[in-house]
Amino acid sequence: MSELSSRTPSGPLGLQANNGSQRPPRESNEAAASKCRHSLGVLHVSYSVSDRVRPWWDITSFWQQWSRQILKDISLYIESGQIMCILGSSGSGKTTLLDAMSGRLRRTGTLQGEVCVNGRALRREQFQDCFSYVLQSDTLLSNLTVRETLHYTALLAIRSGSRGYFRRKVEEVMAELSLSHVADELIGNSNFGGISSGERRRVSIAAQLLQDPKIMLLDEPTTGLDCMTANQIVVLLAKLARKDRIVILTIHQPRSELFQLFDKIAIMSHGELIFCGTPVEMLDFFSGCNYPCPEHSNPFDFYMDLTSVDTQSKERELETYKRVHTIEATYKRSAIYCRTLEKIEATKHLKTLPMIPFKTKDSPGTLSKLAVLLRRVMRNLLRNKLAMIMRLSQNLIMGLFVIFFLLRVQNDVLKGAFQDRVGLLYQCVGAVPYTGMLNAVTLFPVLRAISDQESQDGLYHKWQMLLAYVLHVLPFSIIATVIFSSVSYWTLGLYPEVTRFGYFSAALLAPHLIGEFLTLVLLGIIQNPNVANSAVALLSIAGVLVGSGFMRNIEEMPIPFKIISYFTFQKYCSEILVVNEFYGLNFTCGNANGSVTTNPMCAFTQGSQFIERTCPGATSRFTANFLILYAFIPVLVFLGIVVFKIRDYFISR
Repeated sequence: MSELSSRTPSGPLGLQANNGSQRPPRESNEAAASKCRHSLGVLHVSYSVSDRVRPWWDITSFWQQWSRQILKDISLYIESGQIMCILGSSGSGKTTLLDAMSGRLRRTGTLQGEVCVNGRALRREQFQDCFSYVLQSDTLLSNLTVRETLHYTALLAIRSGSRGYFRRKVEEVMAELSLSHVADELIGNSNFGGISSGERRRVSIAAQLLQDPKIMLLDEPTTGLDCMTANQIVVLLAKLARKDRIVILTIHQPRSELFQLFDKIAIMSHGELIFCGTPVEMLDFFSGCNYPCPEHSNPFDFYMDLTSVDTQSKERELETYKRVHTIEATYKRSAIYCRTLEKIEATKHLKTLPMIPFKTKDSPGTLSKLAVLLRRVMRNLLRNKLAMIMRLSQNLIMGLFVIFFLLRVQNDVLKGAFQDRVGLLYQCVGAVPYTGMLNAVTLFPVLRAISDQESQDGLYHKWQMLLAYVLHVLPFSIIATVIFSSVSYWTLGLYPEVTRFGYFSAALLAPHLIGEFLTLVLLGIIQNPNVANSAVALLSIAGVLVGSGFMRNIEEMPIPFKIISYFTFQKYCSEILVVNEFYGLNFTCGNANGSVTTNPMCAFTQGSQFIERTCPGATSRFTANFLILYAFIPVLVFLGIVVFKIRDYFISR
C-alpha cells in the first residue's frame, strides 16, 4: 500500500497500455470537443445533509445537528453517443449523484460544484428541461394499455399536432423500444398480470423518449429483472446512446459480457468517485494499482468487491476503507482524471458548441392538461371493476346494515320514535365521511406517486393531478349517495316527501365528499396512507363528538368546545338532517291500548319541539346551513391545491 500511495501520474500509471497516459495537448482536447455535438460535465460536485441529533421534541438537543457528506468532489465527463455505467454498493451515492445531475436534490442539503451541458453551467430552473430521468421503480397506471399510456404522455408533453401526428409519434417510440407487439396489452401489476416487468421498464423509458431528450439518466434500470431481460435493457440503452444521446445509468452487478458495451465506467464508494474511464482504462488503471482482474472473472464483480468497504468487523472496515481511499487518491493523481478536468474546462471556452439541448418544450395549456389527466384517471378507474363496485356500493352496504337493524322507524315515542331517528342520523353523519376517506386512501396514492414523478419531468404540476381526481370523484359520489339514499330513506320510512328526500341526499353527499377531500389534503402532507387514514378518522370522531349535538347538546358544552363546533362540518350536516326529518312530524305517546300515558318521555310529541331542544334556531338556519356545509368542499379543494403546490416546491426538490 505504501508503494501504491507514493505513485505519481508520471510513475507506473503513466505508462499503462492504452497508450496512455501522457496528457494530450490542450489544442487536441479542444479539437475533439468541437467535433462533439453535446457534452455533460460534472465538476467538483459535493453534497451534504444535516439534521437534528435527536427528535424535535427533545428540547435540550434542539440546536444540536449532525452532518453527513453524501457526495465528495465528484468530477466526470461524457459526450453524446456514449453510455456511462455507474457502479457502487448500496449507499455509495449512485442515486444521489443522478439526483445532483438532474437537479432533483432536496433543498435541505448543501450542494457545491457545477453541472455543465455543452460547457454552460445549468441554472436550477433548466435541469428539468434538459434531463430525462427514469426512476428505479415503474410508476404506471395498471389499467391502461401500453399505447394509451404513451398516448396520454404525448398529449401532456406536446401542445400541437393532429391525431395522426400523436399516433405516429407513439408508434415510432414503441417501435424503437420493441413494444409494438404489446401495444394493446394492459400495463397490469402484481395482482392481475399484464405485460412483463422488462416490458414495463421499457414503457417507462419510452415515456421519456416522447420528449426527445438528449441526456437520459436511469436509476437501476435492471433492478428486479432476470439476467437475460436486464441484458436486453442495457443493450437497448446502448442503442439509444448511439443515436446522438448521452445515457448514464446506475447498475448493480452487470454480467461480464456487458463490460465492453459501456463507453465509460464509473465506480463509487462512500460518496467518492474511485474511478471513471473507458473499460480499457479501467483494466489498465487497476492493474497499475497491483489489482489486475483475474482471468475468467467478471470485472464488474471483482472491482465492485475491491472498492467496497467491509463492515463485518472494525478491523476489516479500517483495512478495506484504507484500500479504497488509497485507490481513490491514486485516481485523483492519474492522467485519466486530469484529462477529465481538462475536457470540462475546454468545453467552457469553446464558442462553437451548440446551445443546451433542451427537451421538446411545447406543452399544452393548463386546461388542456387538466382535460387529459381527467380522461386518463377516468379511463383507468372505469377498467378497475373492483374499485368501481366498491365506490358505488360501499354506502349502500353500510345502509343495508342499518336497514336490517331498524327495519322501520316508529312514530310512537315510547317505541323509540326519537331514538331510532337520532341513531340513524348519527350513523349517517358519522359513517358517510369514512367511505369517502376509504376511496381516497385506496385510489389516490398511486396517482400521487405518478404525479410526483411526472411533475419532476415537467409534464404538469402536482395540483393538476389533484384537481383531475377531484373532478372525477363528483359523478361517482353523486350516484353512490343517491343509491344509498333511495334504498334507505324509503325503506326505513323517513318523512314521506320527495323534496325532503332530495334534501336528505344532498346533506349526505357533502360529508361524503368532505371526507374524501380532507383525506386528499392530508395525503399531500403525509406520505403514509395509513397515517392519513388514522388522522381523518380521529378528526371525524372529534367532529361528531363536538359538532353534531347528538352526544351532548351544543348549548350546554363549555365555550371552547362550542366555538370549535362552528368549524366542524358535522354541526351543519346534523342540523340539516334533524330539521329535514323532524320538522312537521307529530308523534303518538300511548300504551298498548292507545290511551295516553304520563310517562316523562312523552314531553315531546311534535318534531319542532325536539328541534328546539336539540339545536335551537336550526329551522331558520336551514338554507344557511346548506351553504356553509357545501362551502367546506371548495375550501378543502383550495387547501389541497395549496398543499400540493408546497409539496411540488419542497418535497421534490
